[in-house]
Formats: sequence, C-alpha cells, structure tokens
Amino acid sequence: MPRFGLVLVLASFSAFAQAPQVAPAPPSAYAPSVGQPGKDVVWVPTPQTVVDKMLDLAKVTAADYVIDLGSGDGRTVITAAKRGARALGIEYNPDMVELAKANARIAGVAERASFVNADLFASDFSKASVITMFLLPQINLKLRPKILALKPGTRIASNTFTMDDWQPDAKFTVDPCDNWCTALLWIVPARVAGSYKLPQGELQLKQEFQMLSGTLASGGRTLGVEGRVRGEEVTFSAGGREYRGRMKGKELELR
Repeated sequence: MPRFGLVLVLASFSAFAQAPQVAPAPPSAYAPSVGQPGKDVVWVPTPQTVVDKMLDLAKVTAADYVIDLGSGDGRTVITAAKRGARALGIEYNPDMVELAKANARIAGVAERASFVNADLFASDFSKASVITMFLLPQINLKLRPKILALKPGTRIASNTFTMDDWQPDAKFTVDPCDNWCTALLWIVPARVAGSYKLPQGELQLKQEFQMLSGTLASGGRTLGVEGRVRGEEVTFSAGGREYRGRMKGKELELR
C-alpha cells in the first residue's frame, strides 16, 4: 500500500476511535391515547382543574390516605401527594401503572405516591380516608355496597358520574372546562337506623343513605323527625326544635 494510503487509513481509524460513541436510543415511552379500552372503562383523563376541585371538596390534607380507583396516568394521586397526603392508585393496565410511577418520580412525590396493578373489585381500600374515581355510573353502583361499608366519614369524590339514588353531599361544576367538569362528593354515613331511648324521648329513625326520617315520642306527643347524617354526625329536627348528636358505636349521643 502506498505510504499516503496507509496514512489515510490510520487517520480515519484514529478519527473513529476518538469520536463520541452514541448509545442506542431507548425504546419510546408508553403514550396512552384518550379513549383507549380498559377492563371496565375506556381511559379519559380528568381535567386537572377538576382533579383540584375534587380534592378541594374532599378537603384533602397531609393527614389523609387517598386511594384513586382507576388511576390512569397518575394525575390525581400525584396531585394529592403534592398536598402532602399519602396516595395510592389502583390501575388494571400495567403500562399505565409504569407511566404513573414515572410521572410521580418526575413530580418529586414518589415517596408519597404509589401505584399497583390490580382489579378494583378484588382490591381492599378500607384504609382510605378519601376515595377518588372517574368511573362509569354502573361501575360506581357495583362498587357502592363496598363503599358504604367503609368507615363513616370516609370522603368519596367522583368526576361527573353519580351513585344512582345516593345523592351527593356536595357538587361543583368547574368553569371554564371543556368536558367532564363536575366534581361530586359523598360522605360515608354511619348506620343510624334504629330505636334510641334518650333523655329527650324515644327516637325511632329510618335511614336512606344520609337522609333520616322517623318519630320522637316526648311528653305524651309523637313528633315527626327529619334529618341527616354526615359521617358520624347526626342532625335532625322535631317539633320545631333542632337536635345534634354523634354516633358512638351503636349508641347515639345528643349534645
């Protein structure tokens, strides 16, 4: 080989050896699409303004443990964690679970925000103080017995979809907002229905979710009762007078 050819070969080899070696590009990050099918519902993200309002209605603080049912990309769990709460997302799609974990790391809240790949109907969320969800009405209705069995005072926040004839305790429509703009709140009521012998008389209560009706037998009169229960707090009116009390186990203590 002529000397100048050898010089060119050596120069080319040297240039290649000194050039920075570029690592292969990592696989593309998982990118969900709005409307993609899931086990029970299609995925549609809750607008961030509605997430904020749901957590506002539930009065989420650092003292809460929030469980999001069908957590998708993790935005509700992450927002709760930014408020200082511990939060868990339950999601059936494993790719969404990994995406949510990555989003939590990026947001700097991975120590308070966790996600599991699981079926809602096989999951235990009894330790939650707040439940959030954006599920279809028929799914809410199917979950309702499990929700009503939670500790009285547990707050349930839903985007748009209702609990059938269990009316919300609070409702707020976010404006401006394009779609899915209503935050709903329920407070799990204590089981109050029954008979109580009180200093004020004999109280008979019927219960339909948080709404109360019945009678108060006092001073030889039987008075109609209307009221409601919010967690363990009970209020009712009878004979033009308002009564307030609290459930202590199976006992009602009026104040």
